[in-house]
Amino acid sequence: MTPTERLLSMLAERSAKRGNFTLASGRQSTLYVDCRLTTMSPDGLATIGPLGLAAIRDAGWTPDAVGGLTLGADPVSYAIAHASALAGTPVRAFTVRKEAKTHGTGKLIEGPYRSGDRVVVIEDVITTGGSALKAVEAVRAAGGTVLGVLAVVDREEGGVEAIRAAGVESISLARASQIVALMA
Repeated sequence: MTPTERLLSMLAERSAKRGNFTLASGRQSTLYVDCRLTTMSPDGLATIGPLGLAAIRDAGWTPDAVGGLTLGADPVSYAIAHASALAGTPVRAFTVRKEAKTHGTGKLIEGPYRSGDRVVVIEDVITTGGSALKAVEAVRAAGGTVLGVLAVVDREEGGVEAIRAAGVESISLARASQIVALMA
């Protein structure tokens, strides 16, 4: 089984559910994909890190750091950072808060992010693209350059196109239709 097939299998078995759901975007859907059930598991992390790093490299992106809006992007970013260290080409991970802290340094971006970093924004599931674009905006406001967006799952509901329309390239490790095809 290839790493992509392994990821699709985990997503179909663990993360995808049928029913009636309200998504973070506010949209209604009969498919819910909770990537955290895969991305926070040991084998999910071990699969997603190298797979995400390879996708970033295949896209021709050479980031200094990867990260996105908490909480969905966090385990994916950390897995990619870990895989990059093992590969001898370290990429730092960071987290974008949903809103800046009101205490301490008041940061919106946490971790070893630096102004001037070349960044790949990470997203677990793209529906409308809103969360990814919020992270893109935060990175740019903090002096970073966004190379692109990497999602674990593209729900194929226009989010990738919205990100591209905003002038940012977007790639995905899996599509909703691939996951649905594997669901029992």
